[in-house]
Amino acid sequence: MLIPLADVPRWYAERKPADAIAVSHGADALTWRELEQRANARARAFAAKGVKPGDFVAIGLPNSNAFFETSFAVWKCGATPTSLSWRLPRGEAAAVLEILKPSLVVGGEADWNAPNSLPVDFVPEGFSEEPLDAPVARYWKAMTSGGSTGRPKVILDHNPAVFETTSPLLLGMPHEASVLNPGPLYHNAPFILSHSALFGGGQLTGMVKFDAEETLRLIERERVQWVNFVPTMMHRIWALPDEVRNRYDVSSLQIVFHMAAPMPPWLKEKWIEWLGPERVWELYGGTERQGACVISGVEWMAHKGSVGRIGETARLRIIGEDGNDVAPGETGEIYFLPNDGAGSTYHYLGATPKRRTDGWESLGDIGRLDEEGYLYLGDRLADMVLRGGANIYPAEVEAAVSEHPEVRSCVVVGLPDPEFGQRVHAILELADSADAQKIADGMGDFLKDRLSRYKHPESFERVDTAPRDDSGKVRRTMLRDERAAWIKQNRAFRIMPARAAAKSE
Repeated sequence: MLIPLADVPRWYAERKPADAIAVSHGADALTWRELEQRANARARAFAAKGVKPGDFVAIGLPNSNAFFETSFAVWKCGATPTSLSWRLPRGEAAAVLEILKPSLVVGGEADWNAPNSLPVDFVPEGFSEEPLDAPVARYWKAMTSGGSTGRPKVILDHNPAVFETTSPLLLGMPHEASVLNPGPLYHNAPFILSHSALFGGGQLTGMVKFDAEETLRLIERERVQWVNFVPTMMHRIWALPDEVRNRYDVSSLQIVFHMAAPMPPWLKEKWIEWLGPERVWELYGGTERQGACVISGVEWMAHKGSVGRIGETARLRIIGEDGNDVAPGETGEIYFLPNDGAGSTYHYLGATPKRRTDGWESLGDIGRLDEEGYLYLGDRLADMVLRGGANIYPAEVEAAVSEHPEVRSCVVVGLPDPEFGQRVHAILELADSADAQKIADGMGDFLKDRLSRYKHPESFERVDTAPRDDSGKVRRTMLRDERAAWIKQNRAFRIMPARAAAKSE
């Protein structure tokens, strides 16, 4: 049966026990009936603030039950939600809001100066919790992207705000499953997959902020069947002492997906050894939905390093610098074309797609296909380090460096070099007790069997906070440009030179 997303809470409230939990964060839990009633009250409050069918509503809330009360309330208004980090700096928020022109902002920082807003702690008072009817929103979500380049854009998903109750859920997620969301809801995958769990009548356990051991505790306590991570999270879980990681029962897990950032092969092998290849899955694709690749752990063991083959809804090709398709095994830019044609899945506000005249589109990534059609990723073209004419892919260097037992997270950027054009610089989050200079001095020996010498970082920098967020995202352009500016101004920023510089080769 096809129902509006607005009616999902009521649908399950009428069909599940009165005490059935829909969503929880910590000790705060909502039953389906409570989710329905609170979303109804919020929807009426939003309408009183001027929200009309067809409008956009920006949600700047941290992970919480209130977030889902708000998203369903937006759909109950016939409007489209846009999820933003509640901690966006004023300038970035202003740029997004200028493009989106929402009729209401819920949450966010006070200095966003939104013309029509409600505070983070808003609670509707005096509004009816009875069911209401509203037109179905033309676009079920409008997510943002591109903030790291200084040019934000909004991606309008062309699917309307409806759900077929008998259809399979995304990525093998069972109906009525116990699902864990460890990621921030202002990113596309956590937003989609958390709501998909609710659309399918599941019980969603959300995390306010990711914590490795707490994740395992929740999996055991809630008998979680399905979870999506980013590699950064999986690295932090694997970095737990063996006795801590093995303390928890994770046998309920049926599927562990990872996406959104490159996965170091060594780390994937560890997870496959731990959980079994049939439970570890990977997806590669964009918010735009032009196409996606999926691979199981079983397939990956036969095609190590691959992100899978293109699904049935789209086509994929690799195009070289001359504009022609490259042969299997050769590297080029990755292009997608949905079966329903260019622009059928989305459109941008504030940007223009990278689209060829024949309709094929690129997300800016590079890669290669093997003879069987399995895709292997390089890096985004803009992220490559060009050192003395050699292309160095940051993801490859990051994967090798992050294998070091005292490295919690690593981001690699190219910094200006008078001789080679660019040099490889590694930004490290280290274990608290780690000796940064000792690690820098010993990294050459550590990497000698893992990376060609010219790919070794030539300088290191220790940072106190993780260079990647909980979604595995990194503002690489910003990190690179900041450091390049500091160097130009002859300002020091805790650079540690490598003991054996790669320049000598």
